[in-house]
Amino acid sequence: MSQYQRLLLMINPALRHSQAINHAAALARASGASLHIAALIPPIKGLSMLEEGAREQVSKHYLLDHRDWLQGQADNLRDRGIEVTTEVTWAEDMKQDIIDHVTDMQPDLLIKQIQHESTLKRAFLTALDWYLLRHCPIPVYLVGGSSFVLPRKVVAAVEVSEIEPADNELNDLIIKQARGLAMQCNAELHLLYACDISAAYLADFGGLTLAELTQSLRRDLEKSFLRLAGRYGVPSDRRHLIEGHPVRVLSEFANEHQVDVIVMGKVQSHGMGKLLGSTTEHILYQVPCCVLAV
Repeated sequence: MSQYQRLLLMINPALRHSQAINHAAALARASGASLHIAALIPPIKGLSMLEEGAREQVSKHYLLDHRDWLQGQADNLRDRGIEVTTEVTWAEDMKQDIIDHVTDMQPDLLIKQIQHESTLKRAFLTALDWYLLRHCPIPVYLVGGSSFVLPRKVVAAVEVSEIEPADNELNDLIIKQARGLAMQCNAELHLLYACDISAAYLADFGGLTLAELTQSLRRDLEKSFLRLAGRYGVPSDRRHLIEGHPVRVLSEFANEHQVDVIVMGKVQSHGMGKLLGSTTEHILYQVPCCVLAV
């Protein structure tokens, strides 16, 4: 049975070139899920400068234009055997409106195009995608630059540790979600651990040198990683333990291996319980593929 029964796609209807509809439709068809497309329209800039009658007329035509366009998209999807419903409405508060849709509909997956924001803007405001990663109660599938609507290569990005049981629970969620997606799409499943052994929290301990302690820690982490991979039956040629910072490692791996989807935790810990939720958030701007956050 598919892990997806109902998909929710949130779109900005003004961005009609977005690939999000094609990605969502392909996933719905592969999994047999129904698809609901909600087009939320932000307020029109400068509309308040018009007289009331003109404002209503412009708003009405703007809304009808987007509804007609989305209806045409939905008709095409129904012709392909996909069960799809649509809605077009104004958004008072985009962030909260999306969360409210998720709460009301209880879908299995929220799908949305990645929305790139400038570094300056992110410094003062929480980007919409970052907000969803932090607050959405269900898995979030953010559509990136991959040209293939159905993934051919899915990477589960995990974090292994001997002292963080929460990591084991999160790893299970990540791998199960990635494995289900790969099975539905007939894609390869790879397991990747970016091993970031920072000298910042390694010190002389028990007479060991820093190099010896680093090597010992790496061996322990590698054993944990191999146990995890073995538990889920991941073939040896699809297990990847790479030293380095997670953002850099994942970005380079995605580029070099033509990854289509990276499955990650919304918040992950790295050594000494340090929370690095921003790892997943920053990945959105670094990798040429989709990101599925659980």
